[in-house]
Amino acid sequence: MVRHLLTLNDLTDKELLEILDFADEIKGNPKQYATAMKDQTLLMIFAKPSLRTRLSFEVGMTQMDGHGIYYDLSNSPMGKKESIADTARTAARYVDIVMARLFGHEDIEEYAKYSKVPVINALTNFAHPCQIIADLQTIREKKGGKQKKLKGIKLAYCGDGNNNVTHSLIEGCTKVGMDISVACPKGTEFEPQAKVIEIGGKSAERNKCKLVITNEPHEAVKDADVIYTDSWMSYHVPKEKEAGRMTMFKSYQVNSELMKHAKKDAIFMNCLPAMRGYEQTVDVIDGPQSVVFDQAENRLHAQKAIMLFLLGRMGAKG
Repeated sequence: MVRHLLTLNDLTDKELLEILDFADEIKGNPKQYATAMKDQTLLMIFAKPSLRTRLSFEVGMTQMDGHGIYYDLSNSPMGKKESIADTARTAARYVDIVMARLFGHEDIEEYAKYSKVPVINALTNFAHPCQIIADLQTIREKKGGKQKKLKGIKLAYCGDGNNNVTHSLIEGCTKVGMDISVACPKGTEFEPQAKVIEIGGKSAERNKCKLVITNEPHEAVKDADVIYTDSWMSYHVPKEKEAGRMTMFKSYQVNSELMKHAKKDAIFMNCLPAMRGYEQTVDVIDGPQSVVFDQAENRLHAQKAIMLFLLGRMGAKG
């Protein structure tokens, strides 16, 4: 059966941890996987701008002796002259695996439905699973100790709760037994979607960890090991909403005062791109507690692991 990664809920708790272990192995021994994707081709579909996603996937394929094809939807008939289903059926005759960075999550679900090769969600408006796998790898490196344990670690997210990163953080943290507190403004426009909270709550109960949604940032970050934020203006948010959102989110800005409520050795994370002076201050993102570029680097290692896992090539060393 073809495996896809559209959200982290496509993985069992055990599989997610196995991918994290595998990402660590690849990072520590990259030359052992220098031919792991030999004669394999990755199709990279982009409807949104990208730096880290394109570079990490394309470099990852190159470093494993595979090939990546960049496909810009602005010059594509997909979803216009040609259906998503027909695009998926056709592409599967040429390539071995697909990653897509799209707007609507329903589009990647439809693509995967008709694809006979694995499909990876490289970001939709709803979910960003690849980012969070790299984030969990980073948290294990920085806070997991020699055993790289994630259970018992607390992550606090401040900002827009109704976005792809927050949804996947809830899914990922609760699947590995981490406590997660999300601080965001009140209302369905800003809070995580109900279905994410429901599934995350079940995962938290199963793994004996906590999921808290609050409107108070100081409450969320109290005794946190990790402070996380993301852009206040996601790609799909209309420009005319910018001023209102800046006002709404100002009290959720991660600054030195807010960081004082977390543990003294807490780390700061942002999936990037970041706007200094907006979702975080300069002294935080460029300060000693920031690990944002370690996060960015781990996209490379984590995505290698994801691709090999979905293709059943985790033992493909060479």
